[in-house]
Amino acid sequence: MSDAALRQCAILVGGLGTRLGSLTATTPKPLVRCGDRPFLAWLMREMQRFGIEEFVLLAGHLSEEIERKVAAIQEHLPKSTRITISVEPVRAGTGGALHYARHLLDERFLLCNGDSIFACNLTRLIGRAISDPTGGNWVLLRAVDDLDRYGAVELARESNHVVAFHPVAQPGQSGLINSGVYLLDHSVFSHVSETCSLEADVLPQLASHGGLKGMVLEGYFRDIGLPGDLSAAELELPRRLLRPSVFLDRDGVINVDQGWVGTRDRFIWTQGVFEALRCLTDDGFHVFIVTNQSGIARGFYTEEDLQGLMDWAIRTIRMQGATIDDWRYCPTHPEAPLAQYRVKSSRRKPGTGMIDELVHAWEVDPAKGVLLGDQTTDMAAGRAAGLRARRIGPQLLADVVLNRSM
Repeated sequence: MSDAALRQCAILVGGLGTRLGSLTATTPKPLVRCGDRPFLAWLMREMQRFGIEEFVLLAGHLSEEIERKVAAIQEHLPKSTRITISVEPVRAGTGGALHYARHLLDERFLLCNGDSIFACNLTRLIGRAISDPTGGNWVLLRAVDDLDRYGAVELARESNHVVAFHPVAQPGQSGLINSGVYLLDHSVFSHVSETCSLEADVLPQLASHGGLKGMVLEGYFRDIGLPGDLSAAELELPRRLLRPSVFLDRDGVINVDQGWVGTRDRFIWTQGVFEALRCLTDDGFHVFIVTNQSGIARGFYTEEDLQGLMDWAIRTIRMQGATIDDWRYCPTHPEAPLAQYRVKSSRRKPGTGMIDELVHAWEVDPAKGVLLGDQTTDMAAGRAAGLRARRIGPQLLADVVLNRSM
């Protein structure tokens, strides 16, 4: 299995947005407000759940407004991130915008439209694409009952290769549509020119050469192309994307508790953990880890060791088609052998500090959350933070999650 991580997402934010009329006369469509924030902030927040650490905004029309609003968008994101803006020198189309940003893009990156959102388990695509030895370019598809507004995407009957795009479909006909989310590598640039359309030129070329694969996923989809769509998004996005949450202890829940596990050689996954985490991600939960790590205070391993271990563990989870949205740890202990960690901290469970940080960053409603842990301190911390708490052991995490007994 590849140990690579997908960390970058490019977003197309240069469209004219004419169908929204006066709303987009001076404001780029992705910056139109939905609830208490720009639509783009909702989209970037969702992408951060799956390990995206850098965004490249492919701008054109009203690019100066994009530049001016970057700081405001950052304020609505739960994690710090790097945001780079690529401005096309002329009206270049969606494919041309990609062409002018090629020097900023990783060998593999996500690309998505800035005026639509497909809230699904994106690691299903990421894990499959990165582990595919043939590499290549992918488009995320979704099934709809009526293709009339979208046009159809045709997959080969016995493979995941995209055969063709059909811009016109019969009203009432069901089928697959392009969700506007792609996982691409630099081979795409052999099909991209300075002025071209991703949808009309690049994707059909890739498909005709057998260079485009498709994956069908389920999830909430919304675009804001029409006034009615925007009105619906204003109501739906906070309800859909401010998700219920599961807070997980680590040792004894994610991995076997062997006492102060801080290195990969002592990290053993609990049975069925990947299936459990896939289930939680598919079901639309935020999934967090909150872990006491007094092994650092005892000198068994360092904070750098722990960070490296958790980076590897979360990458592995994502390769298995699940995600950990975020995590917190507490390295201190009031009786620590190492003086610099000899602290009584409210972050250490049964204190609620780690939970409180995640609740604030991700705008979590504790009443819709649960903590799953194997210690009495976990139960105390969860209840004190306003969460439900469920003890793991002797049942495994997989038993509890897959039996829907949280």
